[in-house]
Amino acid sequence: MIGWEALEGLAPLAPHTGPFPHAGFLGAWWRHHGTGTLLPIRSGSGAVVLVEAGATVELAGAPGLTDYHSPLGSDLEGVVAEICGALPAGTRLMLDSLPHEASEPLMKQFAAGGVALTMRPHDATMVLGLPGDAEEYLATLDGKQRHEIRRKRRRFEEQAGAPALRRDPVGIAEFAAMHRTSSGAKGGFMTTEMEQFFGSLVDEAGGVVDVLCDGAGAPVAAAFGFEDADSYYLYNSAFHQERSGLSPGIVLVTALIDAAIAAGKRRFDFLKGSEDYKARLGAVPRQLFALEGAL
Repeated sequence: MIGWEALEGLAPLAPHTGPFPHAGFLGAWWRHHGTGTLLPIRSGSGAVVLVEAGATVELAGAPGLTDYHSPLGSDLEGVVAEICGALPAGTRLMLDSLPHEASEPLMKQFAAGGVALTMRPHDATMVLGLPGDAEEYLATLDGKQRHEIRRKRRRFEEQAGAPALRRDPVGIAEFAAMHRTSSGAKGGFMTTEMEQFFGSLVDEAGGVVDVLCDGAGAPVAAAFGFEDADSYYLYNSAFHQERSGLSPGIVLVTALIDAAIAAGKRRFDFLKGSEDYKARLGAVPRQLFALEGAL
């Protein structure tokens, strides 16, 4: 195997990992941000793609942009044997962003092959379990948070009309423009190259843009995410800074939660980042792990 076809037809070992272990996402990441030497590994019904950077080998997908890593398929024994056979002794492995469903069996399989890796907590995503009804979801929150959500939604409607969520297949430009109205690091994040990366994620990894509009139909905020049969993954968001008095962030996120519930989703994944609002909205940490060591 010489490319992303190594991943074709396989499901991630760790469940609920969205597009991140798949060829569409990783191929877009590599084209826009990748450096080093790509090392696709395929053994029967198992696969993973690594990147060699000097004496260190990592999983494809930088941790700042890739919220989950996981090998694909069921032949973990074969994948580990291929890794050990493809790399020279002494090569350092740094395998990050692994849910425990992937980190534990991967560590055990390396150990069975004579390679002792250390597992440590690396990061965490924040995941909200969804009930079947939006009012039922609000009832799970404490009274103060429930009141704040309703107050901010009411203020939005009073000042700007009823908010509406619109899925926009060509909304990347609007989303990027909102980012650039921000100050500090957030405002500098959306470079031309980064905007092109997000565009590639729409084309190749199933990325979707949801735009929050005011009562007149004017865009106020936007979210970039992914979805599968039972989950929505909130990857990034932004809003027009001149509309900050409308609390567009919380109105946007709660509208996305309502939409996910209406679509029958069972999970709303806020992905990486420990911002307080995620916990206030009911999300709980999903610990991620890193495996480190030398062959």
